Amino acid sequence: MTTWETRKRRKADLSRRIAEGRDDAGYCRIVGCTQRTPAARGTGLSRRACRAHEDHYGRHGSYTHGSFTSKALAPHRQAAEAWLAAHHADPAVMRGVLGVHAQYAAAGQHLPATRLAGLPPFVRCRAAWARLRDAKVPPVDVLAAWLAVAATIASDPGADRHGEFRQVQAAKLLHRMASGTHRRWERSGPGGSLEVTELHKYPASRGRVLRHLGEQLERVAEAVAALFMAEREQAGNQ
Repeated sequence: MTTWETRKRRKADLSRRIAEGRDDAGYCRIVGCTQRTPAARGTGLSRRACRAHEDHYGRHGSYTHGSFTSKALAPHRQAAEAWLAAHHADPAVMRGVLGVHAQYAAAGQHLPATRLAGLPPFVRCRAAWARLRDAKVPPVDVLAAWLAVAATIASDPGADRHGEFRQVQAAKLLHRMASGTHRRWERSGPGGSLEVTELHKYPASRGRVLRHLGEQLERVAEAVAALFMAEREQAGNQ
């Protein structure tokens, strides 16, 4: 079956499944929301939340909690970087650093952000690791991103405690560290003037790519995070 035939079949199957949900008069399960779900409206498959809350979940990893700002993350990020520097010889930290190096090595060829649209999430996840690698982001900085998010969540009484929220927030931080694709062209204009054209393209920071990236980061950083959070909790109890 050709790619075109596969897409046509999937589109028809999706339309059928959406149509079957039109009799489901369900409402968004988020407290205080009175909107109907996409399945109930016949515009989508979700039977859990309305379109607005589903979009919020896709961007932030939580139906209700927003993403942490750089200002909120900054003190925890600095503490994580200082802790990693002091524990650089710890076996768990060394394994974490090697784990990030392994992700860099497996990322493959660098893909500019202008070529990522339409690619599968796991391919865009590899591209994010490649951007970090090519930007020469130190592995300890990648580990610090996970520790900073874990510490920020622990210090926020209203934060979402689900693992997916932690993964998405860490992945969004990595996305910011990896930046995007930037191009600059110069050419001669009328009268010998210099005309400059710039292109700045940033990958979309939402959807399944964040889950893939966050899951992979958690695997290489979870042992380090356990030590960091244990010491942090012990210091807080003293």
